Amino acid sequence: MDLLLRLLSLFFRGTGLMLGVVGAGFAVACLGGVFSDRLDAFTHLTPLWLAMGVGAIVLGWIFARHGERSVIVGLGGAAVIASAILMGPELLAAAGAKRMASRPDDLKVIQFNIWHENETPEVALRWLLDQNADVVVIVEAGGMSGPAVKGLKAYYPFSVTCDGKKRCGTMIFSRKRMLARNGFYPEGRDLAGAWATLADPKGDFTIVGIHYVWPMPAGPQQQQGKRLVDAVARFDKSDMILTGDFNSTPWSFTLKRQDKALGLERRTRAVPSWPSGRFSRLANAPAPFLPIDHVYAGKAWKTVSVTRGPALGSDHRPIIVKLRRD
Repeated sequence: MDLLLRLLSLFFRGTGLMLGVVGAGFAVACLGGVFSDRLDAFTHLTPLWLAMGVGAIVLGWIFARHGERSVIVGLGGAAVIASAILMGPELLAAAGAKRMASRPDDLKVIQFNIWHENETPEVALRWLLDQNADVVVIVEAGGMSGPAVKGLKAYYPFSVTCDGKKRCGTMIFSRKRMLARNGFYPEGRDLAGAWATLADPKGDFTIVGIHYVWPMPAGPQQQQGKRLVDAVARFDKSDMILTGDFNSTPWSFTLKRQDKALGLERRTRAVPSWPSGRFSRLANAPAPFLPIDHVYAGKAWKTVSVTRGPALGSDHRPIIVKLRRD
């Protein structure tokens, strides 16, 4: 029994040391994302580095002694501090966000990566129609999600996609009349996105839908961000709305730079949307923990509410945002 206890203690101390070394190493390295896109790619996993740091502190404090405890707990503390530096501003902004009571004339926008491998598109369609949103922005509108896309086309009188000739699944559906619309591919821009200017009694406004590539390898996503900033420069930013799957978390330096460059306010604050359900052929996600679906809006819009929808057969959860112009 004594030998077993010693082996268990050694196992937990070794695990704590491993968690501390890996968590602190990556979390501290992520701070270099301010000047390196390659290092910044690892900032998206900051919740993981934070969890490793907490695990190291707990295991080190309980099972280690003397100098060994100081090392393990110190490494865990370094991971927690570096993670707090990265995630803190976003979490504080989320905690301080104020919401208002809804009104019938509020604009309801849904952003949803419906996933081309969605096995329950009928369930997703039923939920989307029940929401009766003014605007629905869909990405990965193809493959197994086809029945849901077909149903949305039948329900909403106006729609636009990034391009009918290329493989592009970003679509905008609207109950409001589209005065102008186009995709970014037909405009000669390598962006999986579309835009539409909508008629509204309080003044016409433009909504943009976009889908970025993954943050790894570093480089392509940053280039897409620059192209998007250039593409939307022609629109009136005061009442513009931009939404999409950016595949980028708010504690990454890439998204922080984009927030500044766009000249819009990001209304989604620390709202995890990925992964959800059976997000791959091998794994199921108990709950989303990465906020990578975002909604931006110009200063003319007030944020009424931001909520996350249920699991709908996609590896993403939908984001529902209500906005108001007085």
